[in-house]
Amino acid sequence: MTVHFIGAGPGAADLITLRGRDLIAACPVCLYAGSLVPEALLAHCPPGAKIVNTAPMSLDEIIVEIAAAHAAGQDVARLHSGDLSVWSAMGEQLRRLRALDIPYDVTPGVPSFAAAAAVLGAELTLPGVAQSVILTRTSGRASAMPDGETLENFARTGATLAIHLSVHVLSDVVARLTPQYGAGCPVAVVFRASWPDQKVVRATLGTVETSIGEGERTALILVGPALGAEEFTESRLYAGDYDRRYRPVGTEPRFPE
Repeated sequence: MTVHFIGAGPGAADLITLRGRDLIAACPVCLYAGSLVPEALLAHCPPGAKIVNTAPMSLDEIIVEIAAAHAAGQDVARLHSGDLSVWSAMGEQLRRLRALDIPYDVTPGVPSFAAAAAVLGAELTLPGVAQSVILTRTSGRASAMPDGETLENFARTGATLAIHLSVHVLSDVVARLTPQYGAGCPVAVVFRASWPDQKVVRATLGTVETSIGEGERTALILVGPALGAEEFTESRLYAGDYDRRYRPVGTEPRFPE
C-alpha cells in the first residue's frame, strides 16, 4: 500500500502528468483538495473508487482516512493543486505518515507560476534583464513569513517575483516594491491561470491597483522588468559562432567529434 501525493496542476484538467493520471486510475481511494482541484480530474478514478473531498477536513481527519486505507491495503491518490513542493501542506502530512510507518511517494505537478507565464506567453528569465525567479508570498493567517523573507529584500535582487496568495493585500505589495523597482515596472496579475474563467491584467506598479476588480483572491502577481522587456541580449546558446557539444564550431572545437 502506498499514498501517492500527486500535483494536480494549476487548474486545467489536462495539465497533469501522465504518471499522475495513471496513478489516479490505479487507486481505489482518492483524497482531493476540492477547493482548488478541478472535479474533472476525478473522471480518471476507477469505478467504485472512494472519493473524499478534503477541503472541509482537518489534518487529523485526513490522516484517519489515509490510515483506514492503509489498514485495508488500499493505495491512495492524494491530489493537491499545482506542484507539491511549495505551499501544499504536504510536509505536515508526510511527517504524520512517517510516524505511522505508512509508505508514500510524490509525483510533481505543473506549478501555478509556470501556468501563469504560459498564459502571458512570457519567459521570466531574459539574458541581461533577469536570471532568477523568486517564488514568495506575504504573511497570512495560516503561515507567517520568516523575518528575512521580505518583499523589500527580494526586490533588491531585481529578479522576477512570483508573489502568491497576496492579491488581497495588493496595495501593500505595491508600496513595498515600488521604491526598488519603480512605478513603471511591469506587473501581471493572472487570476485562475488555465481555468476556463482565467483573467489576465497587465499593468505597472503605478497602475495595477486601479486595474483590477474587487473580490479576486485566487491570483498570482508577477513583477519584474523581464515581463515587458523587448530590448534584451540574445542567449549565446543558439548563436552561430557558439561552440557547443552538439554543434562544434571552428577548426579546434571545444568538444571535438
